[in-house]
Amino acid sequence: MTIYIDENLSSFLAQGLNFLQMPENLKLREPVDVRSIRDFGVGAEDEDWIPQAGKADSCILTQDYNIHRIRHQKALCEQFNLGMFYIRPPSKVGFRYWDMVKLLIKHWPDITRIATREKRPFAFKITSRSNIERL
Repeated sequence: MTIYIDENLSSFLAQGLNFLQMPENLKLREPVDVRSIRDFGVGAEDEDWIPQAGKADSCILTQDYNIHRIRHQKALCEQFNLGMFYIRPPSKVGFRYWDMVKLLIKHWPDITRIATREKRPFAFKITSRSNIERL
């Protein structure tokens, strides 16, 4: 199972989380691979990578909440059975890098549990002030 980190987050997060996930993968029936959405091409349109990620039985971590709001993109995520995690920054300025790292590390066990066990399609919201909430 693959969790893709969207381009609106650092690709270094994908590399770091993938490395940190490796020891846990030894315990899982289905290992979790963490990659950057850039694997589908730098600057790929949402309408292009969503079907590809869905066919690969993937989940997405993104700050692009518009995917959930734009009707045809939301429908595309549902059509291709994507698991979506929307990270909501505390302000329009967004997260500083280390604050994003702390947030993802804090919620990583829940993210991987949901990603590997929850029936798709699904959508969850992650904020700095709360736990993961189903949308």
